[in-house]
Amino acid sequence: MPLRAMLMSHAERPHDTEAVARAVLGAATCAETCTICADACLVEPNPTDLKSCIRMCLDCADICSATARVLGRPTWSEPARPVIAAQMAACALACRACALECARHAEHHAHCRICMEACEACALACADLLKTLPMAEAA
Repeated sequence: MPLRAMLMSHAERPHDTEAVARAVLGAATCAETCTICADACLVEPNPTDLKSCIRMCLDCADICSATARVLGRPTWSEPARPVIAAQMAACALACRACALECARHAEHHAHCRICMEACEACALACADLLKTLPMAEAA
């Protein structure tokens, strides 16, 4: 996979390239899934009923997108570690909140179920990375 190869080719690659790759891919996938879910909610017969879901999906997409970009640059200097750890924690929190909101609609809307699953996977990947990297100590 190109992402893993890029991380491995980096002169300052992270000690756990797999965990970083999972978090980057999870966040990028979640960002796109949330964006598509929000758009799909807008074309449902009663989009007003999905207003909270749309907003949460858009917020989560933005947070996940920023997280994927930051994690894709694995040169985490000492001063940046607490900021990066906070970004991952925020991403996990946003994903958990979005998953809960999408779960409210998952029975009736497949896009909400799919989004819920992507959010749960991203939250787990970010939480796992926080546990394994030295930056977690600085948070």
